[in-house]
Amino acid sequence: MPHSHAERRAFWQIHFCVLLWGFTAILGKLIALPAQALVVWRMGLVALCLALIPKVWRAISVLPTRLILIYAGIGIIVAVHWLTFYAAIKLSNASVAVSCMALGSIFAAVVEPLMTGRKHEISELILGIMVVPGVVLLVGGVPSGMHLGIAIGIFSSFLTAVFATLNKRYVHHAEPESVTFIEMSVGGAFIAFAGIAYFGFNNTLMLPDLRDFILLVILALACTLLPFILSLHALRHISAFATQLALNMEPVYAIVIAA
Repeated sequence: MPHSHAERRAFWQIHFCVLLWGFTAILGKLIALPAQALVVWRMGLVALCLALIPKVWRAISVLPTRLILIYAGIGIIVAVHWLTFYAAIKLSNASVAVSCMALGSIFAAVVEPLMTGRKHEISELILGIMVVPGVVLLVGGVPSGMHLGIAIGIFSSFLTAVFATLNKRYVHHAEPESVTFIEMSVGGAFIAFAGIAYFGFNNTLMLPDLRDFILLVILALACTLLPFILSLHALRHISAFATQLALNMEPVYAIVIAA
C-alpha cells in the first residue's frame, strides 16, 4: 500500500492512465489500418507533438549517449509490444487482447527483481498467479480461430513487464517528456523500417482516411502521450509490479467500453 503523498499520487496517476489505456483496444479495433501502420502513426504523432516543445530538445542535448541508446532500445520494445497488441486485437478481439494484458503482473513479479537486482517477493508472485485463473476464465472459451491472437497477446503482456521494468530503472535519469520523445520516435522508426521490409511500403506507411485519422489523433494524444508521460512520473515513486497490478483493471474498463 502507498504510504507517502507522492506514492498515493502516483497510484492515482497510474489508475487514470489505465482508464485511458482502456480505450486503446477499442480504437485499435475501430481503426481500419493494419497493426504495423497503426503503430507507426500512433508513435509518429506522439513524437511529432513532443518535437514541437523546445525544452524536450534542451533536455536531450545534455543526455549522455549511453542513456539515449538505452531509451532508444526501450522504445523498440514498446513498439513491438504495441505491434503485437494490435495484432492480437485483429486476430481475436479487443476484450481477449486486453485480458491477456492482465498477465503482466505475474511477468513483472518475475522480471523486475531479475532486472533490478532486488529479491523476489512471495506476495507479488502470489498476487500475480491469482490473476491467471481470471484470464483463463475470460479467454478459455473463445473459438479456436482466436488462439493465435491469445498467444500473441500473452507475448505482448510479457513485453509490457519488460519495458515497464526498464523504464522504472532509468526514469530518474531524464525528464519523462524527453524519454517519451526518444522512445516514441525510435520505436516508430523501427516499426516503419521493419514493416516496409516485411509488409511492403504501401502496407506500412499507408495514409488513413479522415475517420481513421481523427481516431489516430485521439489515440495518440489522449490515450498515448498523456498517459505515457504520467506513467513515467508515477514510476519514480512506485514499482513496475505495482503498475502492472493496476493494469489488471484495463480489461474491465475495455470490456465495459467495448460493450
